Amino acid sequence: MNKVKIIGTGSYLPENIVKNDDLAKIVDTDDEWIRTRTGIRERRISEGENTSEIATKAAIRAIKAANISVDEIDFIIVATSTPDNFLPSTACMIQDNIKALNATCFDISAACSGFIYALDIGTQFIRSGRADTILIIGAEILSKILDWKDRSTCILFGDGAAAAVLKKSETEGIFATYTGSDGRLGDALECSAIPVNNPYVKRKAEKAKAVVKMDGKEIFRFAVKIMEKSIKKLLKDSGYSADDIKGIIPHQANFRIIEAASKRLNINLDKFYVNLDKYGNTSAASIGIALDEAVRNDIFKRGDKVLLVGFGGGLTYGGALIEV
Repeated sequence: MNKVKIIGTGSYLPENIVKNDDLAKIVDTDDEWIRTRTGIRERRISEGENTSEIATKAAIRAIKAANISVDEIDFIIVATSTPDNFLPSTACMIQDNIKALNATCFDISAACSGFIYALDIGTQFIRSGRADTILIIGAEILSKILDWKDRSTCILFGDGAAAAVLKKSETEGIFATYTGSDGRLGDALECSAIPVNNPYVKRKAEKAKAVVKMDGKEIFRFAVKIMEKSIKKLLKDSGYSADDIKGIIPHQANFRIIEAASKRLNINLDKFYVNLDKYGNTSAASIGIALDEAVRNDIFKRGDKVLLVGFGGGLTYGGALIEV
């Protein structure tokens, strides 16, 4: 099987910074309430940019970092729960924007695990010989599906995008990947779509409001348990120990989740890279944004082994052990 490396990363966040005190002006909350329960201080919120636009900007930065031509890209895989349209896919829109006309393009829906799922899918395409170069993207404009009167959800999320270029390599850069799902818990985090409404429906369905709904306690329990399981699985499958790992980049959902997982794993909290205080939960983009930020700030250097781990609606989960 072919070996795979991540040869470039990129990210993009809207310029508009919304602090906790800003949210207190539109919903019943305050800075202390949000910080103590989530660790979030601020987030980026779009002032009009849609998912394909911010994804394109992240993609261009990743392509530049990878020093490749867009003509080399065999696949564009976009993870998002907030596409511009049902069709065309966000991936096809990005293809047009960057003129990567040799690529096969498609979207995937795995919520906050989306970047991990895209990484795993892209890795398998390269390992099998189906592709040499793949652009993966996690991008969300979550602000368009939030109930801005619901303080239990609107305080948590932010908008952003992240991208990475995967490339066939002579040396291994992705040592293990792992994904899973538990559809039994799907109603713990959901956002409704369009109901069936055609001339043959006898009882007309009431149109549901397309906003995020979440059972926070259920998600917390699931997240802590599945982070522990995923990290142990990746270490076992790769043959490495926690001591061999330079750092862990978890999905940036809630600091208390990360703290609880750290204790259960008996891994020092300092080993977890956290930036959710600045960006909130950007869903499919969060792990990629953190990876790009850490690499660009030299927190992780070439050759370091880093563990990525995520969880999200579906419910979905997974991770990857990579070399940056």
